[in-house]
Amino acid sequence: MSEPTSFEDLIRRVRAGDQDAAAALVQRYEPAIRRAVRFRLSDTRLVRVLDSMDICQSVFASFFVRTAAGQFDIDQPDQLMKLLVVMARNKLAKQVSGQQAQCRDYRRTQGSEVDAGQIAGDGESPSMAVAGKELLSAAEKLFSEDERKLRDLRKEGLDWIAIAKQLGSTPEALRKKLTRALDRVASELNIDDYRDE
Repeated sequence: MSEPTSFEDLIRRVRAGDQDAAAALVQRYEPAIRRAVRFRLSDTRLVRVLDSMDICQSVFASFFVRTAAGQFDIDQPDQLMKLLVVMARNKLAKQVSGQQAQCRDYRRTQGSEVDAGQIAGDGESPSMAVAGKELLSAAEKLFSEDERKLRDLRKEGLDWIAIAKQLGSTPEALRKKLTRALDRVASELNIDDYRDE
């Protein structure tokens, strides 16, 4: 199977909520996302309170919820990589800003030795898989009936023009409606760091 065909299939399966496809996507892109985050984590004091794995997990949580709802049109692996890196950069910036808040400024704390027992393993734990399913389930409950219908049409692979014809609206209005719904749901689930750039 060629790379474009397998990539298209992978994204289609992720949109459908296939956990194996999600795990394959994480396995393929996690190292690059973590590298991008570690590259930006140059302050050793900040490294003590933020971990690339935490940012990476947050990126994938946002990505899977928004992809399952049909927000992203991703055709190429490099598009996905750029999107994930932008999401990681935004999430890291938000976390750094939160850590620099006066009441918890990481720059005022003293460091200590890291115990090897405190470092998490690389593999996906069963609790992470269950958390992913629970996150998608929680997101599902927060959509209105109209938003669900719009999301379902996107999940079926219809483009915005076809959806607009079917629903009697404009493609841009429907795209914005879904984006606003996803922003609201992401905010309620506390995964709201994505900004459409």
